[in-house]
Amino acid sequence: MKYTLKYIFSLCLVLISLLASAQETTKKDSIPPKKERYGLRVGADLYKLTRSFYDKNYKGSEIVGDFRVTRRHYLAAEIGNEAFTVDNPHLNFTTKGSYVKVGFDYNSYQNWSGMENMIYVGLRYGVSSFSQTLNTYNIYNPNPYFGEIPTQVVNEKFNGLSAQWIEVVAGVKVEVINNIYIGFSIRLKDLVTNNKPDNFDNLYIPGFSRTYAGSFGAGFNYTLSYFIPLYKSTVKPKKGK
Repeated sequence: MKYTLKYIFSLCLVLISLLASAQETTKKDSIPPKKERYGLRVGADLYKLTRSFYDKNYKGSEIVGDFRVTRRHYLAAEIGNEAFTVDNPHLNFTTKGSYVKVGFDYNSYQNWSGMENMIYVGLRYGVSSFSQTLNTYNIYNPNPYFGEIPTQVVNEKFNGLSAQWIEVVAGVKVEVINNIYIGFSIRLKDLVTNNKPDNFDNLYIPGFSRTYAGSFGAGFNYTLSYFIPLYKSTVKPKKGK
């Protein structure tokens, strides 16, 4: 009788252990795997659009887009056109052209479940095709007391110009309404090639903006975009969890 009770007690312990293990497995299996959305985000640069209304010397637009390829990596591109007239006391010229920039972004922000915001850094390669029109210029007069030199009206146009550059990007994108994002980024740029006209310089390049110190440039954009979800992917748990 003594050994029978001992056997029954041991068997009960084994059954309780197996039952607890089965409950734990069922609990783990009942939690659905985490999934994240992948898709295309398309929008426009609001700064260029609004500037076209309040700045009589500027007309421009830019379409922006990115496509999520991994949890943190995005393919990115911008395409646009600009027409800008620079008018200063010594020079008046107009630049017109279009451009495209392609590259990638890396999202460093660790989102909570269900969030898809971005704090990112990225890289772009830009290509621009444009024309320059030298409207007027003033010849510097070192002796203004001997008479004013009149403004020279030339209207000389230089076609078939081009430039290429590398662009470092840092910015944020935040979801404000379901699938609608606002974003802001700053850009530092350096020219790789710059096809200049004879006896003139490319002081403004569409997509690159003003040139400083020969090859350096800077800029920013303010975007509104819409996310188009295409599919979902299961997030693989980290090792040890």
